[in-house]
Amino acid sequence: MADGLLSQEEINALLGGDDNDSSSEIDVGEELFAGIDPISDTTAYDSSTALTPNEIDALGEIGNINMGTAATTLFALLNHKVLITTPRVEILTPQELIDSIGENIVTVSVDYTVGLSGSNLLMLKEADVRIIADLMMGGAGIDNGEQLNELHLSAISEAMNQMIGSSSTSMSQMFEKKIDISPPQAVKFESAREKIDALIGNENAVAKVSFKMQILESIIDSELMQILPISFAKELVDNLMNSMNKPSTPTPAPSKAEPQMQAQSQMQAQSQMQPQMQPQMQAQPQMQMQPQYTPGMPQSNIYQDVQVGMPQFQNFAQPLAIPGADNIDILLDVSLEVSVELGRTKKKIREILEFSEGSIIELDKLVGEPIDILVNGKFIASGEVVVIDENFGVRIKSIIRPENRI
Repeated sequence: MADGLLSQEEINALLGGDDNDSSSEIDVGEELFAGIDPISDTTAYDSSTALTPNEIDALGEIGNINMGTAATTLFALLNHKVLITTPRVEILTPQELIDSIGENIVTVSVDYTVGLSGSNLLMLKEADVRIIADLMMGGAGIDNGEQLNELHLSAISEAMNQMIGSSSTSMSQMFEKKIDISPPQAVKFESAREKIDALIGNENAVAKVSFKMQILESIIDSELMQILPISFAKELVDNLMNSMNKPSTPTPAPSKAEPQMQAQSQMQAQSQMQPQMQPQMQAQPQMQMQPQYTPGMPQSNIYQDVQVGMPQFQNFAQPLAIPGADNIDILLDVSLEVSVELGRTKKKIREILEFSEGSIIELDKLVGEPIDILVNGKFIASGEVVVIDENFGVRIKSIIRPENRI
């Protein structure tokens, strides 16, 4: 050994083999990595079940539309503005999923019953669940750190039911078919692994769609995760692609049969009128003006009679257009603001700036003079102040005539 370095012979002696014995080196490598799972066991999955880049983009777009609607619904429940950002889609193995979600997680299971056949999981942190439950019960959104109970789980189940219900409506419009869900069920992390195993089944990969969820005023700044089996994710993408590839329904052209039906109805009306006119036509030979009639004139008389009858039919419906006096009852329930004005005065800005506690403002009303009663800002009456129990009231003394109110 020179300069502190091992010679080739010393290296071979340590390895227990010859200079060119490559098999010994392989044995050493196998011993070094013995007991360690290959990387492919935890990260690789069947490429035939994975999603293509286009399918991942489509899945992200579906999640973006759904959570946009869900954020509006959650805002209505919590009375706080909710922001849910553009999703991030990942394809993970089951073990990678378990490692990424941590332990303090609540899982909400959502099953689709109509229109889609599949399930997905929504995952939130326990602290977020406590805050959302507190807001739903009228609190200030404070996480007191208490252990989750049935009240918290019921509250988050109802919130997710409303959110996913509105998302299903969006998907119904997107996929052009009816979509329904079963009531969501929320469970703690202890049961989350069972839910994940039941969701994945025999599949060796899942789609994880992560949304950044914020409730303004710094109440929540966290993450909402959606877990889908690859098969269900592909079903969602296929439905989106099918709805996009559907040919647009052409606007039906006006039917040619309509003019024919109108012509037939006119001919039937003429045929009904002709028997009525036959007695007149038979009586015409006795008249002195018989030589002046031509074959076309009886037909012109028929059309004149039809035109005379039509205005009479329209006049029959005219009374319906006359508004009845009872319609005024509709306005009787309209609320108006009634206010009482004790008096007024004008002050300069200098005087207003000098106001302080204890300052006295002199009004333009004299003691004992009636005060003004206004309805929606309009002066309608005068009265005097009275005391009713512990409240002030006004006794009307005079009402302004309508012509004087203008």
